[in-house]
Amino acid sequence: MRLSELEAVVESLLFISGEAVPLSAIAQTIEMDKATAKAIIHTLADKYESEKRGIRIVEINGSYQMCTAAGCFEYIRNMYKSPNRQGLTQALLETLAIIAYKQPITRAQIEEIRGVSAEHAVSRLVEKKLVCEVGRMDTPGKPIVFGTSNEFLRYFGFKNVSDLPPLKETEESQVQDERNMSQT
Repeated sequence: MRLSELEAVVESLLFISGEAVPLSAIAQTIEMDKATAKAIIHTLADKYESEKRGIRIVEINGSYQMCTAAGCFEYIRNMYKSPNRQGLTQALLETLAIIAYKQPITRAQIEEIRGVSAEHAVSRLVEKKLVCEVGRMDTPGKPIVFGTSNEFLRYFGFKNVSDLPPLKETEESQVQDERNMSQT
């Protein structure tokens, strides 16, 4: 199969999926090794970018998804007359940041850091699919442990959680100070 034909197959796989497709599934489908499949995907992504197309291919945790270009959002919104995408409140952002940087983490641990109940914030983040249950802690009561989801990565434009910006030293020491105060 020629390169242009392989690109067309990969493009159609990503288009029909509607969700992120693992690199291994793409490679298996086109009967190529992962490195070759990844090169084909990146070639397609570069074409979309350089031609200023309305479609982009983004990487999310080693999987790939076709999505619209950010610059087209206003036009899409106008077409569908949808209200502005509801943003995240300060409480939700704080809770999400704690989960993103401290995951896996329980609701009690979040409350310990924030100093207030996190039940509503965690519920809203789960409802928005930015946070998900990643397991249960092996302690009495087996509390739910939360982490960020692929939707979180998609929403903020990260490939994986290691792309999160590093915490500034003052922020890290402030979080540590809050922990020390709560332990006394």
